[in-house]
Amino acid sequence: MNASPSPSVPPAGSAGPDALRTLLERPLPAVMGVLNVTPDSFSDGGNFIAPDQALARAQAMIEAGVDIIDIGAESTRPYKGAQPVTVADELARLRPVLSAIVALGVPVSIDSMKAEVVAFALDQGVAIANDVWGLQRDASMAPLVAARGVRVIVMHNRDSVDSAIDIVTDMKAFFLRSLDIAAKAGIAREKIVLDPGIGFGKTAEQSMIALARLRELDMFGLPVLVGASRKRFIASVSPSEPKERLAGSIAAHLIAAQKGAKIIRTHDVAETLQALRVANAIESKQ
Repeated sequence: MNASPSPSVPPAGSAGPDALRTLLERPLPAVMGVLNVTPDSFSDGGNFIAPDQALARAQAMIEAGVDIIDIGAESTRPYKGAQPVTVADELARLRPVLSAIVALGVPVSIDSMKAEVVAFALDQGVAIANDVWGLQRDASMAPLVAARGVRVIVMHNRDSVDSAIDIVTDMKAFFLRSLDIAAKAGIAREKIVLDPGIGFGKTAEQSMIALARLRELDMFGLPVLVGASRKRFIASVSPSEPKERLAGSIAAHLIAAQKGAKIIRTHDVAETLQALRVANAIESKQ
């Protein structure tokens, strides 16, 4: 499949041509719900790979108040064990369910590092491209995003962990490269969201440092997404399995919100949204 734009495709976006603009202008962070149609994602692999299960999960997240649904068909788990899949594999998992999820009316993002997969998703009305390699892995990604005029989430990543580096300095250098790629491709700067990539190419300590120093990303003047949900760094503080990390996930996400994150990506929509609303209500009384 050619990743170049099709002139017959209407503007992407299940909630308008720029589904994120209104959400990013709110005082409360937008909540992005994770929907993995994969057999091997680290927390919920296999739970929603059947189309009826995926659709039911999307509907449940909407009932819980989700702002964005992030659907992925390849596990990008941030440590060893994920099985690489082909474009055909991802498309086979997405075709039976993607258009039905978009039709539910909530903005949808596509979590893929492959431009061909993103192009297919945009054809179905998906509003946001979520690239875990920050436009630096697939050379066709940036031109595709530019041509379609959609929002793109640029995540920091590394091929290997290096405990000796200053991870925030590394993140800044990575984002500068991504922004240069984006500018050369013609992606409008206001279409970009940055993601520090908690758990990806980082030690547990580096993930916590990235959260603690999140405000340093303000230098880019761009909205920031944080996805700390069920990540392994939580277990380094409080030993636990992925599904036992709700409290740690909420703690990390509340800190991220306090430090300016505009989107929180989570497996646990209702609980995260409640925590954000309560924290915001308390802070408003100061």
